[in-house]
Amino acid sequence: MEYTPRYPQPFTLEEARQLAVPIITEEITRLQNSLTHLRRTQEELKEALTTSPGDPDLTEAFEENEVVIGSQNERVAMLQIVLNEKGVRMSAHYGLIQETTDRRPQPARGTRSDGQMNATAAGLGRPVTSSPQPENTSGEDAEGVYL
Repeated sequence: MEYTPRYPQPFTLEEARQLAVPIITEEITRLQNSLTHLRRTQEELKEALTTSPGDPDLTEAFEENEVVIGSQNERVAMLQIVLNEKGVRMSAHYGLIQETTDRRPQPARGTRSDGQMNATAAGLGRPVTSSPQPENTSGEDAEGVYL
């Protein structure tokens, strides 16, 4: 399969085919994280442009981000093509990557790898963590998921 990118990319599809699956999946994850932040920034720039229409710096930043978002989306698509060619499929649930040749039994939904049920599976409505959530003492809002 040939692929002609719309945006300049740091690698070709043929070069991506030479990468190991873990490298590809890590790069997809990194790009998806970057895209999340870029989209959030775009929303902030849109709001700023409504209060300061015509600001050349804001307009330039918005336009540059649009190009970067397009390029990174395209890069993710290229890497997903390679994964598909290598027999790895993307799960629709949370964008998880699963090997199609992996036949190991997986824990049932709502169970941990040690076989115990978590609170969601037990009907309590929210997952249970095995350790307390770290408190944010810096005064800033913390983002992310604590496991």
